[in-house]
Amino acid sequence: MVIDKAQPLLSGHTGGRWQLASMMLAFVVFMPLLVLAFSWLSFDGEIWLHLSETLLPNVILNTVVLILGVSVGVLVVGISLAWLTSMCEFPGRRFFDWALMLPFAMPTYVLAFVFLGIFDFSGPVQAAIRNVFDLPGNWFFEVRHATGVIIVMTLVLYPYVYMLARVAFLSQGQAVFDAGRSLGLSPFQAFAKVALPMARPGIIAGLSLALMEALADFGAVAVFNYDTFTTAIYKAWFGFFNLHLAAQLATLLLILVVVALTVERKLRGRSRYDENRTRQWRRIALKGSRKWLAAGYATLVFAMAFFVPLLQLISWAWGSRVDFDETYRQLLGHTFMLGVIAALLTVTGAFILAYNRRIHQNRTSAIAVRIGTLGYALPGSVLAVGVMISLVWLDQRVADFAEAMLGLEPELLLSGSVFALLIAYFARFQAVAFGPVESALERIRPSIRDASRSLGATNWETIRLIYLPMLKPGMLTATLLVLVDTMKEMPATLLLRPFGWDTLAVRIYEMTSEGEWERAALPAVALVLLGLIPVSILVRKSAVH
Repeated sequence: MVIDKAQPLLSGHTGGRWQLASMMLAFVVFMPLLVLAFSWLSFDGEIWLHLSETLLPNVILNTVVLILGVSVGVLVVGISLAWLTSMCEFPGRRFFDWALMLPFAMPTYVLAFVFLGIFDFSGPVQAAIRNVFDLPGNWFFEVRHATGVIIVMTLVLYPYVYMLARVAFLSQGQAVFDAGRSLGLSPFQAFAKVALPMARPGIIAGLSLALMEALADFGAVAVFNYDTFTTAIYKAWFGFFNLHLAAQLATLLLILVVVALTVERKLRGRSRYDENRTRQWRRIALKGSRKWLAAGYATLVFAMAFFVPLLQLISWAWGSRVDFDETYRQLLGHTFMLGVIAALLTVTGAFILAYNRRIHQNRTSAIAVRIGTLGYALPGSVLAVGVMISLVWLDQRVADFAEAMLGLEPELLLSGSVFALLIAYFARFQAVAFGPVESALERIRPSIRDASRSLGATNWETIRLIYLPMLKPGMLTATLLVLVDTMKEMPATLLLRPFGWDTLAVRIYEMTSEGEWERAALPAVALVLLGLIPVSILVRKSAVH
């Protein structure tokens, strides 16, 4: 996009408002992180000595094992499926091409309790094994360990690698693979030495997204009683009732996230892959047992990650349909209301950031966008702690002022309110909304705005009559994505929700923490069905036949 700098897009007064607004939005995201850093000023050596001797070593080890296991899992499953569906022909390929992205709609904590419900001691699998092989009634194999958590997260998170690797392989086209074959390489060698290195940027980007989700997860690890930093933060807040300790643990998790992002950028570097716009190639026709092995492998992953869990959820939900009472309708109302408000606020903020960068191509605008969209890489528990400490401090300052000036002792207004929850949602999902909005904005030529201004329209009239109608598809996509992500968000909601504001995600956590899989199924089915909305958008946008 080229803008004639001799003719400024906006007057200094109006343009300054957009610049100020974008900086304020960035500060909303930056404020919780700044507060976390200051939490170390109140360091308690005795508590940390206790943690270092008890909880912390196990937390660090479990987190490292989880990250390594999920990395291997999503890379193997995601890359292999992406290669099969994009470059090979086998029975059911057209179906699996889009169906393998459906696990996006399954929250990790939902698949976690379904997995335990099926494979735990009292589940149908172990019961069938005891009956078939006439084993004693106390025989069992343990599934509540690192392997179980890694399998669950791999099944839910592999679509990140699958989707981006698939796009990378399709962008290369047949010519790249044929070039490797013409040099005497076998099909596997051509894949490993030519196609795979060229797809590295997309694969690493997908892997980084999957690892951010794994680090941020609270629900799945809580279901498995597998302690990581997110569960440690929750225990520090609600177990030790020590918000500063929770903030310090959140800081350590934040450091892990920053290190992961830094490594991802170093690995990806400036690598890019060129797009083959002709999209014409011959897929490798698998024959004999190979085609059935490919179809069987894709079927197994799809069944384990989506189809079987969904059937089990529906079965349990039907059995617990008596729970659908006034309380449950209230949960639905709270979930949807919070999602809608958060989506509207977040999409509005995304438009301000994107539009400001469009009209001010300077360093300040770029920094505002980078900080403002940082939240999606931050775990919800980290943001929740930062937001809570920030608002508690602000509430205390307001209370001190009211007592000094008016002699009043007001209650805390911001912390522990819906406002705190909305701040966390806004900071967490700003990046989700920014992508579709910026993409839609880039398709509007600057000349359209110039023509509007030449006809006498003010800046606000141009936005209202031209920009917003043309941005409607992108903003609708952003709204749906934020709406569903907000409704599925568990850590921030669990930590910040005010009294009486439980949601479907909180209900799932409460039921699963008591081992009530069947009663957790009803809200889980609702979340999965809602999650299919953004997944269908992703499928439609990435559809290649």
